[in-house]
Amino acid sequence: MIMIASNTTVDKARARQLLSALHDGLSEITGGSASSEWEALGQAMDKAEHGNGWFSPSEVRHAASVWSRALAPEAVERWLESMSVPSNDRQPVTVGIVMAGNIPFVGLHDLLCAVVSGHQVKVKPSRDDAGLTAALIGCWAQACPGLNEQVSLETERLDGFDAVIATGSRNSGRYFQHYFGGVPHIIRGQRTSVAVLDGSETHEQMQALSEDIFRYFGLGCRNVTQVFVPRDFDLNRLFAAFVDWTHLGNHHRFYNNYTYHKALWLMEAVDLLENGFVLLKEDEGWVSPVGALHYQRYDDIADVEHRIDEGKEHIQCRVGNGGLPFGEAQCPGLSDYADGVDTMAFLLGLGG
Repeated sequence: MIMIASNTTVDKARARQLLSALHDGLSEITGGSASSEWEALGQAMDKAEHGNGWFSPSEVRHAASVWSRALAPEAVERWLESMSVPSNDRQPVTVGIVMAGNIPFVGLHDLLCAVVSGHQVKVKPSRDDAGLTAALIGCWAQACPGLNEQVSLETERLDGFDAVIATGSRNSGRYFQHYFGGVPHIIRGQRTSVAVLDGSETHEQMQALSEDIFRYFGLGCRNVTQVFVPRDFDLNRLFAAFVDWTHLGNHHRFYNNYTYHKALWLMEAVDLLENGFVLLKEDEGWVSPVGALHYQRYDDIADVEHRIDEGKEHIQCRVGNGGLPFGEAQCPGLSDYADGVDTMAFLLGLGG
């Protein structure tokens, strides 16, 4: 058990203790040997699918393992060294965090940033969160006494805040702008990710791309939903790389989405390619529905660069040619801030 002092300014030693405790707890759970302090989170992870049909045990545990790796001591050290430490006369404020619920632990980065910043934190999980955030905060507070005095869980309307970080859909983003516009804020709407292929990719790279596409059933903002391919690219290469994900066809929600859009587009005489669980549709839309993947062919890579630049407000990340390595989209580090907005810089600028 780690005792955490109740000081209200960022302290790197305190941050190391907090993040180390969270790393150890997630590592215990994903390793199958959770201590009593973290047992409740492990149980919540196992039951999450009952509250959100997209939160299968394998996906929830995968998300926990990604965070365990992100919180490795060397990664934490690099992150802490990249930020400045505010002076001790900085006044803490109350930061509200409105979390999305599209993938497991999607709001964890905002939470740990706010905790490390030293501010008071009010957390409003999504109704789709399935109890994961509450269980994580509860277990983290058991491992780090004093944390429960800094972080509170809000089940009703969020109020009593000095600043806000809110994440949701495009529609909720407009509501957030209206409701939170009077205080310092970071407001995020829906984004997606793209892949750019040049045709030289190996089969192994294409298999890694399938991780970027299908992890979390394609519901995350870092999931690839649009693929740019050369004019003469053989799309069967994608299907060959997707073989390891055929089990998605056994997931009723995923398969229902696949069959619905297949029927809809066939009635509209849309040209499709499909393999029994995913539809390939030539479409300029950035976001493809669950069970489908949009693609665009190109003759000149400069056209792709122009198209991506035009759509940058819709894009979270890019993989492949000119972007992240294939297979890395769903493994963000502590310094990979959503929408390219430095959350820690925002938080450290409050209360000055």
